[in-house]
Amino acid sequence: MNNFTSKRKQMVERDIKKRGIKDKRVLEAMEKIPRHKFVPDEYRQYAYGDFPLSIGYGQTISQPYIVAYMTDLLQLEPEDRVLEIGAGSGYQTAILAELSKEVYAVEIVPELLESARELLTSMGYSNIYYKQGDGKEGWEEKAPFSKIIVTAAPREIPDKLIHQLCSPGRMVIPVGALGSQTLYLVKKNKKEELDIIPKLSVAFVPLV
Repeated sequence: MNNFTSKRKQMVERDIKKRGIKDKRVLEAMEKIPRHKFVPDEYRQYAYGDFPLSIGYGQTISQPYIVAYMTDLLQLEPEDRVLEIGAGSGYQTAILAELSKEVYAVEIVPELLESARELLTSMGYSNIYYKQGDGKEGWEEKAPFSKIIVTAAPREIPDKLIHQLCSPGRMVIPVGALGSQTLYLVKKNKKEELDIIPKLSVAFVPLV
């Protein structure tokens, strides 16, 4: 366990701080959350490398830098209600739960959702709500959300997610076909006008 703690600190220093992430709360959350608990046993020795890992069912846990970068773009505040599309392993969910009031996690694969729920509950998180379903639909009954994060790539930004975003609000989402995806920051102002800003090229599993 001490070895994992050491590797986690090295990961934050080497792969996150040195690459420009400065938000203290984001860095603290990345150093606190034990990423090795969210990956299959056979990959635990690689948990703190800066690359994605398979979690089964054709899904992955994103590389630590991308998790930190997307979280940083959201500019989370303690009172935020966050919609997460693509809960997967629950790792990003835990980071969000550390930094916001409530997290509404949607995952289409029931087995992944249940394993994430069990792990996050065992870790003491009581501010996370779970839904199995199509991420493109969002979570209409719980909308609006001050922040939305999408961790799988649709071909275009789903209208329903835009409608469920507060004014003002921020959404971070990868868009495009595999091999030509761009991560976007979507900002909605008080007049419900959108500013869609491309940030970097990425490679996510498709939003299914």
